[in-house]
Amino acid sequence: MQTNFSYTIWIPLVLLASFLVVGLFGDKLRPRLSGLISTVVILFGAVLSYWTAFQYFLVNGKADGVYQTIVAADYEWLRFYDTLAIKMGVLLDPISIMMLVVVTTISSMVHIYSFGYMKGEKGFERFYAFLSLFSFSMIGLVIATNLFQMYIFWELVGVSSFLLIGFYYEKPSAVAASKKAFIVTRFADFGFLVGILLLSYFTKTFDFQELMQPDNAAIAEMAGLSFMGMSVLTLALVLIFMGGAGKSAMFPLHIWLPDAMEGPTPVSALIHAATMVVAGVYLVARLFGLYALHAPDALSVVAAVGAFTSLFAAVIALTQTDIKRVLAFSTMSQIGYMMLALGVSRYGGTEGLGYTASMFHLFTHAMFKGLLFLGAGAIIHAVHSNEMTDMGGLRKYLPITHVTFLIAALAISGIPPFSGFFSKDIILSAAYEHHPVYFWTGWAVAGLTAFYMFRLYFSIFWGENREYEHKPHEAPFSMSFALIFLGIMSAVVGFIPFSKYVSSDLMPYETHLHMNVAVLSVVVAVIGIVVAAVMYMKPGGAADKVVKAVPGLYKLSLHKFYIDEIYLFVTHKIIFNYISRPIAWFDRNVVDGSMNGMAWVTNKVSNKIKGLQSGQLQQYAFVMIAGMVGLALFVLYWASR
Repeated sequence: MQTNFSYTIWIPLVLLASFLVVGLFGDKLRPRLSGLISTVVILFGAVLSYWTAFQYFLVNGKADGVYQTIVAADYEWLRFYDTLAIKMGVLLDPISIMMLVVVTTISSMVHIYSFGYMKGEKGFERFYAFLSLFSFSMIGLVIATNLFQMYIFWELVGVSSFLLIGFYYEKPSAVAASKKAFIVTRFADFGFLVGILLLSYFTKTFDFQELMQPDNAAIAEMAGLSFMGMSVLTLALVLIFMGGAGKSAMFPLHIWLPDAMEGPTPVSALIHAATMVVAGVYLVARLFGLYALHAPDALSVVAAVGAFTSLFAAVIALTQTDIKRVLAFSTMSQIGYMMLALGVSRYGGTEGLGYTASMFHLFTHAMFKGLLFLGAGAIIHAVHSNEMTDMGGLRKYLPITHVTFLIAALAISGIPPFSGFFSKDIILSAAYEHHPVYFWTGWAVAGLTAFYMFRLYFSIFWGENREYEHKPHEAPFSMSFALIFLGIMSAVVGFIPFSKYVSSDLMPYETHLHMNVAVLSVVVAVIGIVVAAVMYMKPGGAADKVVKAVPGLYKLSLHKFYIDEIYLFVTHKIIFNYISRPIAWFDRNVVDGSMNGMAWVTNKVSNKIKGLQSGQLQQYAFVMIAGMVGLALFVLYWASR
């Protein structure tokens, strides 16, 4: 019997209700009760998501061996004219269901973890309300049936991140970071909006299913039209990717991501593992049929940006000392991996290996990156510092955090049998089949990732045994539970036969371990770990010697290649001085001056003629008679000619 998936509409609706209840009445409830309401609701959403995944993948999501695209709900919201309307609904297919599982799982762990981490914080109820809004927004995005619904929830994700990054609103750096994230992503989202409008103008639809029809005549027409040497469809898809690049912190729109660490650490875990930064990858995957079948040049842009960003961020992560910023640049690098995999993919079967690899890595990355950030939170909770230089020898104080953090570090480094090994191997295999430059870039990033992650691990848990002012202690149960759960997931989810469930053309297929690629990736990862152990496992001067050997490169990496400074120079010295100030002068002196001049003339004329309305009858009679006499004389003169 065919399953009715209409119940899935309750997943976002209960989260919206949680946001409204906790947001409006949280101050009237006990703080812990507000957190409990939000947590129970997201766990309910997680259970529904798991049930949906079970029913879809293992019971009756397929017909004739192909996974079906199911519209579980569809409601008309706005109608512009007969052929163009905006709808709200629920679209279920392999990637949307996979994302439902990812978002609700990570969000559930963040909710549970925050009971311990945020205990006693001012604004505890507000925090949980914002978490519910964030989860609601992301789920609304991934189940969207059309581009405009996705865009609405896309912007809600931006608002949610603004609220959570700036949670400590009394802290100037947090306020500045939230504004920076919001403003940078607005520039990117402008490109996304223009791309949507271009696409809808030619196709007269926002609906994903209609856009993905292989015989769509409007899409073929767009692909045939050119603008500045580029097809209009390619231009639209590059602009849409611009929105994804902003959300996913791809170069050069990445500058908001490190500063976003000003928010509470559980927020960082949610942003980096399951919500904001993976939205860009999901966007490209959702429109992958258009990219692969009709605009391969746009897909090449995705691959190039992803590859460069992956390497660029990995190099910066080598030298950062704030543990959350190391993880932030790590996320940027791993998201670059996912974009690279999408960019080197094609449509259908083994040609779509990169697509499957990207989604698989998104899935595994959510588990180990969520674990890394929550582990970082437990470390910060214990030593009250984000700086690696304030840590060392913590393995004997934080045994659970130590073991789970090590599992996550091994997973992201691609060491078998942990989950990251399997998804990273498929990415590198896809790159190997496509172009050697992309493969060797990904291979180098694998080595750098292993090095900077174990630099972090050894500096925190080994290194110098410090005397701490307050003896560090293990996190409370709510935090430890989340670490243990994600630690287990990071160890086992790599064994899921992912290609049987997620593929570019909805047709299951089998992937096999590419032994040459696997050996190369494991070897470079082990080299990275060994080098990190030599430099950071024991106190010594090995790291200092390397810094002294390449001071220029070290300084460039430490200062993030001065990209922030370049942005500030361009905005303050060029845009403000040579564009904004002349415009402001023109506004004050020409626009305002002309308006003020007109007002001055009006005022002067009014003063001169106001005597005509004196209210004296004699004056009015005199003017009337004088006018009549003047008019009579004029008529006589005209008649005598």
